[in-house]
Amino acid sequence: MHVLQLVINGIMAGTILAVPAIGLTAIFAVLRFTNFALASHATIGAFAGYVANVHFGLPILPAVFAAFLIAGMVGVASDELVLKPFRAAGFITTAIGSIALTIALENIVRFGFGNELRGYDLPITRDWRFNGIRIGPQQVQNLAIAVAVMAALFAFLAFTRTGKAMRAVADNPMLAAIKGINADAIGRVVSFVGMGLAGLGGMLIGLDTTIDPLTGFRAMLSIFAAAVVGGLGSIPGAVIGALVVGIGEELSTLVLSHDYRSAVGFLAIVFVLTLRPRGILGQRAY
Repeated sequence: MHVLQLVINGIMAGTILAVPAIGLTAIFAVLRFTNFALASHATIGAFAGYVANVHFGLPILPAVFAAFLIAGMVGVASDELVLKPFRAAGFITTAIGSIALTIALENIVRFGFGNELRGYDLPITRDWRFNGIRIGPQQVQNLAIAVAVMAALFAFLAFTRTGKAMRAVADNPMLAAIKGINADAIGRVVSFVGMGLAGLGGMLIGLDTTIDPLTGFRAMLSIFAAAVVGGLGSIPGAVIGALVVGIGEELSTLVLSHDYRSAVGFLAIVFVLTLRPRGILGQRAY
């Protein structure tokens, strides 16, 4: 396959991957643990968008909003009811609890929807061709949605009071508390936004393929790799890491079977942590 085609595919995939990776790194920055339940929330968002699109006949954009909203609300509820009591025991215990939570939530989805593959109600369109390079209209739409969401998030963090409070808690929680910022309320906001981004990212992944109860699980290694490669706690780092992982996975098919693409994320983690333990942009808070 043409190398340029693989690079373009990698940029498309990496941009979509950046959305849930930002959610993971934002939760880590504020709540100080890696929430692996993000995998199940990506699946929940994918299925919420599926119900909105297929069963209620909503266009893709409102369905994407539904995916964000439902996954975000489930994220807040699951954090408050399940993970919050674990936090006093430390980040390792909480991370392990999040793995158990993601298994439980995935099985709830499986109980409700079964194991069969499902697809969204999308118009049939031909790929665009430019000198042998193929680009799908749905890929472009997914890219545009992901870029718009990331731009909105950066604006939210930079210009809104709540966004600035999130950054303050991530930078120094004790100082933020002295300044009167309610860390619990900010924790709920970041859980909603982070898991909402996971759900939105899960739907974007599903729009390009199909969905089933393991949609989020299959993408989780790449999402985690993107956050680690970029530097856990850094949102710009998550974007850079996602592009590195996305392009790397596509280019790996030049020498490896497609079945081994997921190994690229693991190798990226090992390589980056060996050379730069804090990731490309280090451990920044946003």
